[in-house]
Amino acid sequence: MKFSKSSQLFLVSSIGLLVAAFLSACSITTLDYVFVASSAGSGSTGDGQIETFAVDSQSGALRTVAAAVSTGGVSPISMAVTSDYANLYVANKGNSSIVHFTIGSNGKLTQKDTVTLSSTPVALAVNAAGTYLYAVSGTSSATLTAYSLSSGTIGTAAAQKSLTLTSNPTDVLIPTGITALANNDAVFVTAYDQSAYNPGGTTSSTANPGWVFGFSVGSGGALTATTNSPYQAGVKPSALAADPTYRFLYVTDYASNELIGYTILDGSTLSFMTAGPFKTGNEPSAVVIDPRGKFIYVTNSLDSTVTAYEITLATGSPSSTTSVSGSQTNTTDTEPVAVVVDPALGRFVYTANYLGNSASGFRLDSTSGALTATQATPYPTGTGSGPTALVAVPHGNHTTQSVTP
Repeated sequence: MKFSKSSQLFLVSSIGLLVAAFLSACSITTLDYVFVASSAGSGSTGDGQIETFAVDSQSGALRTVAAAVSTGGVSPISMAVTSDYANLYVANKGNSSIVHFTIGSNGKLTQKDTVTLSSTPVALAVNAAGTYLYAVSGTSSATLTAYSLSSGTIGTAAAQKSLTLTSNPTDVLIPTGITALANNDAVFVTAYDQSAYNPGGTTSSTANPGWVFGFSVGSGGALTATTNSPYQAGVKPSALAADPTYRFLYVTDYASNELIGYTILDGSTLSFMTAGPFKTGNEPSAVVIDPRGKFIYVTNSLDSTVTAYEITLATGSPSSTTSVSGSQTNTTDTEPVAVVVDPALGRFVYTANYLGNSASGFRLDSTSGALTATQATPYPTGTGSGPTALVAVPHGNHTTQSVTP
């Protein structure tokens, strides 16, 4: 069959439109940016780097979208972002620094200001109001510092507290994690007593080894120990997270393979959940709660897995969730040490895998909380030492997930 020239042009135009429509339907739309911190060189003294990944809105797959940037220090250990997702902070344990970056609409990080601590930083948190950056630090003593924030810029220390036991004031406490309540009213820090728990070494104390320190936040950022603080927290608490309605607090116990639950009373005091502790995998290392306050995800560093739990909203008790494939085991790459849920739609969970030099991805079932692996997971994170921290920020006009208490 022979076509006229006008018919040929029409046919070519139609095919072009069809191809364009197909490509448009298959195009990658970025849902969030995931930032992963690791060391650029080998060993514990490598300069820090932050890699930027884009989250595909359909599959949850990660792809690199920018060259890695320096963390401004050595051996990054923790990251935190402001609730407006405009500022990122990274703690570098190698040179005891905290470095502030602004986050561009395209995910670009721009280094701004730096503060140097007198002891090694361990973990960071930012309050929901974006007015204080909390840093817990120390390897032979534990200190909580609240830095004032002004449009993201790190200011002076508004308050500082040493973490000690009244009954054993000379014991060495090692801090491990920190979280701030979503209502800005309280901050909690996990630590263990090295004088009582020191595998392979000597112990000089019979005190309870694991603790949660609670502080209410007053005018000007003042920190006041909450009633009955510190609270017992197993053997070696490794991380903690509070639900977005600030009713419940959860702590992972690395040594006992447990998740310890607390009810938050009077805005800042803790009471054990009577149904707990709750079983985890081996050596739980990190914990996160999805932005809707329905599910808990715990990384198990020895098993290289993530355990999913559903929160009983009336009591806060978590119950293990069975995955879509019928198993409770969600396998990551080797040794996950950090975990995050995407804030845009709350549909994907990502872990930073220290020995795997990678990030693993999972799709979150919004009804059951169960996880299934995302396309092409795990995602390599470069040639340096293993990743230690990750955070996620929404991209575009997505309404972030949240609950109103």
